[in-house]
Amino acid sequence: MSRILTIGEPMVLFAADELGPLYEINHFTKYLAGSEVNVSIGLKRLNHDVTYVTKLGNDPFGKYIYNFLQHERIDTSHVMFDDKYPTGFQIKGKTLKGDPDVFYFRKGSAASHVSIKDIKTIDFAKYDHIHLTGIFPALSDITRETIYEILKISEDKGIQISFDPNLRPTLWKSQEYMIQTINDIAFHCNIVLPGIQEGLILTGSDDHEKIADFYLEKGTSIVAVKLGENGAFVKTKNEKFYVKGYKVARVVDTVGAGDGFAVGFISAILEGLPIKEAAMRGNAIGSLQVMTPGDNDGLPNRYQLENYIREKGENNENTISNR
Repeated sequence: MSRILTIGEPMVLFAADELGPLYEINHFTKYLAGSEVNVSIGLKRLNHDVTYVTKLGNDPFGKYIYNFLQHERIDTSHVMFDDKYPTGFQIKGKTLKGDPDVFYFRKGSAASHVSIKDIKTIDFAKYDHIHLTGIFPALSDITRETIYEILKISEDKGIQISFDPNLRPTLWKSQEYMIQTINDIAFHCNIVLPGIQEGLILTGSDDHEKIADFYLEKGTSIVAVKLGENGAFVKTKNEKFYVKGYKVARVVDTVGAGDGFAVGFISAILEGLPIKEAAMRGNAIGSLQVMTPGDNDGLPNRYQLENYIREKGENNENTISNR
């Protein structure tokens, strides 16, 4: 299997057990959250070798996250502890429709201080793929510089990079700077995975093909535009197609669906499967994730994934469309 490197900020998540405004909620369940760590967990459950890079506070939250990563058999050799800065956390509401309310407590976190110096010990030559998101460079000037150093090293060594914009406007000093920086990073990546609304913000268009063309014209090889329950639109220099979404009986929580898509898409590409199958796998894992309350508890192992696709596939013959 492939060797994958990710870098990001993991956080402890307290998800409301009851409906209602968060200030009225008395009971929460603890989970692990963070886009890059979700992707790490998902890829490892599909038997890929994953190294996760981050910095945790030397506190109970940091120890919880570290133990969680080790339990998932993720390589933690580049997970650092910091005595000065804390581990970030978030609280998430519960809703029956749409996206839940999420509040972050991450400013000045240990992960926001991961520097170029901290990645000097990484042997990048041993990795086949690097996955990045737009969250980590938004944390601080330090993490932004670190991302650009990773991009430089990756390009020098010819390592394939996937990038999920994962916009967090409140973390940036302005929307204009966010757009400029996120697009600049995306232009250095081989695979770009924007959501349709992210595409509108980043390119000025909500036309999925125009969004794809925006990045393809700058040198990106593959663009997969996530369309929510409608599936995904994928375009390369040589082909384009839609892949319909998997219908689910009940959506519990939409958070983490995009990370699930990234897990499916990236893993399939690394396994040498056709891009259409990669998009189908992405949609499958995304649909599994929305049926669970946490950000990564719906991410399947290979046996669970194959069974799910087989069961759904019997009624999914027209999943691919070239319209």
